[in-house]
Amino acid sequence: MALKATIYKADLNIADMDIHRYEDHQLTMALHPSETIERLMVRILAFARYAGEALEFTKDLFETDEPALWEKDLTGQLIQWIEVGCPDEDKVKKASARCKKVAVVAYGTSVDEWYKRSSKLKTLSNVEVWKISPATTEAVQQLCERTMQLQLNIMDGEWTLIGDKGQAVIEWERLQ
Repeated sequence: MALKATIYKADLNIADMDIHRYEDHQLTMALHPSETIERLMVRILAFARYAGEALEFTKDLFETDEPALWEKDLTGQLIQWIEVGCPDEDKVKKASARCKKVAVVAYGTSVDEWYKRSSKLKTLSNVEVWKISPATTEAVQQLCERTMQLQLNIMDGEWTLIGDKGQAVIEWERLQ
């Protein structure tokens, strides 16, 4: 019998003092049996970076031709494609031809090597690549619960994620 996904819920409050953006989002995510808590929490961080009313989680681990998150307009056209991890560069290249904005939120110990080998990515003008530090992913995993109340504060470029179990400073590095 196949294992089922585990449902996680997060109430995410974003207070970005740098651009005066204040939003509340009720997120429901399925944790695939092969997915880690680290990846689940990175998906939440990716959502927070690109948050918008139409941004949604996909079935990316069930449907390999989908990203972790995407945004579509009212006609169903893709506007934004967001990958999490170190995706195949051909998948990212294909996505960059399909929509205006593509982002990769990379994490893990092999990010630098992956990016160094991904020469095709560097030629794509509509692709952003962000790296999250291992210390960040370690810290945000400690905040994970099946039902989470998360407060993200952004001030002077510094991100702090606060939950019932503590807080984590989010370290972003833009690679592209």
